[in-house]
Amino acid sequence: MFVWDAMNAAGVWVIFFEVLLLMLSLTFFVLGILTAYFGSGKSRAAGISLLVIGIIIPIIMYFVWWMNEVGHFTNQLLLPGLIYVGGALVGVVIGFVVFLGIIMKT
Repeated sequence: MFVWDAMNAAGVWVIFFEVLLLMLSLTFFVLGILTAYFGSGKSRAAGISLLVIGIIIPIIMYFVWWMNEVGHFTNQLLLPGLIYVGGALVGVVIGFVVFLGIIMKT
């Protein structure tokens, strides 16, 4: 799991940029699929280009960072990311339910 180490602060920024690029590529991929499917004309072309960029970014990241380190993607990015996003979603849902409960009672 992630442990902050002041001597290895550069590694923290590398992980930050890896997660940033991974989420950017995931966003491009999903929005590219939606835009290519529902769009027409120029919108469809833009969606296809977003989809292609969303596929190319992880391929480049694999050859730049992940190819030499076995388990780096799973242990450093995927599992902590799922835990953080999962915790954030549970917190948001609980807050939203409490908000709706208070609004419905008034």
